[in-house]
Amino acid sequence: MNSIPPFDGDLLRRYDRPGPRYTSYPTAPQFSSAFGEAQLRDVAKLSNGDPIPRRLSLYAHIPFCFSPCFYCGCNRIITRDHSRADAYLARLVREIALVAPLFDRDRDVIQLHLGGGTPNFLNAGQLGELMESFSRHFHFSASRERDFSIELDPRFVGASDIEALAFMGFNRASLGVQDFDPTVQAAVNRIQSVEETLAVVDACRKHGFRSVNIDLIYGLPGQNRAGFGRTLDTVVAARPDRLAIYSYAHMPQLFRPQKQIDESLLPDPEAKLGLLQLAIEKLSAAGYRYIGMDHFALPDDELSRAQEHDGLHRNFMGYTTHADCDLIGLGVSAISHIGDSYSQNPRDLPGWEAAIDSGRLPVWRGITLDADDVLRADLIQQLMCRGEIDIPALEQRHGIDFAGYFHDDLARLRELVADGLVAIEPTRILATSRGRLLLRIIAACFDRYLHQPRTEPVRFSKAI
Repeated sequence: MNSIPPFDGDLLRRYDRPGPRYTSYPTAPQFSSAFGEAQLRDVAKLSNGDPIPRRLSLYAHIPFCFSPCFYCGCNRIITRDHSRADAYLARLVREIALVAPLFDRDRDVIQLHLGGGTPNFLNAGQLGELMESFSRHFHFSASRERDFSIELDPRFVGASDIEALAFMGFNRASLGVQDFDPTVQAAVNRIQSVEETLAVVDACRKHGFRSVNIDLIYGLPGQNRAGFGRTLDTVVAARPDRLAIYSYAHMPQLFRPQKQIDESLLPDPEAKLGLLQLAIEKLSAAGYRYIGMDHFALPDDELSRAQEHDGLHRNFMGYTTHADCDLIGLGVSAISHIGDSYSQNPRDLPGWEAAIDSGRLPVWRGITLDADDVLRADLIQQLMCRGEIDIPALEQRHGIDFAGYFHDDLARLRELVADGLVAIEPTRILATSRGRLLLRIIAACFDRYLHQPRTEPVRFSKAI
């Protein structure tokens, strides 16, 4: 699974269809307001019942950004009023105090992630207050495997900030870059120098961060092979432990900032595929392994090791380690995955604030998985993380006859089998080397909701 996949432009063009990214199954459009605070309390109580306490993963969403990046589809609030961070932090601390008592104290927090937005919109003192609140209400694991990570905008962080983060316990950082080409940066309103970015990478290493990730995007306005090639060379020379190479999804009808992008500057589909091919070639030559979807890692990185030992997991943060955790999401728009359920906080700041101010758990919508959801979620996790489906294991865990249960789904696979994307063997279904860049297309064959009649269209980004 983790060798670099071969590039077949004709095949990728044919299968470049819209579809879910499968950071969850069922996907977020299936969440319902029928799942509320009472349901969250019930699933949290049930999750405490395992004989061996299930570990916890914490996610906190910090929505603020100092300036808009036009490509962005994240839930964020543009402001330079730093006083808004104080009010947000005060409510986030109160949410922690509301949520933490739902979970037994003997459940170790093995993973913590701050995302956004721009988490370093909070200064070192505010981040320290947040971490102190987490440690007061939850039990942090003392294991060397503990994974505490933060997304950073290198334009607004210095070496002293990295030192402070290390002191707080952070040991992994993810840096947004997207592209170093000045023309592309101007087109997407994100001016960021190579020097300030690499200074953050160096500071992370100096202060003991064991993993640094860099995000790039292909398909941005003004990108071409020469400029993106220079960015790739610069990044590879810095030797980050992980790389995420995301496809730009131009969906201005959903993401208003994208209306600022000059569509005439977007690479055509052929040129965009060429950028992806260039990234694959350069990362392969540099020794990176393909983890799945957009993610690459060095062989000794924890993502690579987790994949080798079946510890890889895919959720709303992308690919992560520690598959055996319940995920608790905090802050505006954050999503939790507790037991056989998903729940999401309000996406609008006033809605989240009102719930916290009234002392309620801020649950906007969610879903309790039925037996079919649990089975298909298991299957899709296997496919997205391992590139294959273990048929006997699924039959044993869920008490099914695979061929009979998935009769219609297997019929949908035939086209992909004929094109060499999938191999069906007696005990497994395997994404071939040609199919590994199209895992979400393979997974979609098993998505029950995609193949049901819908009253309203659901918009997804394209696979490539």
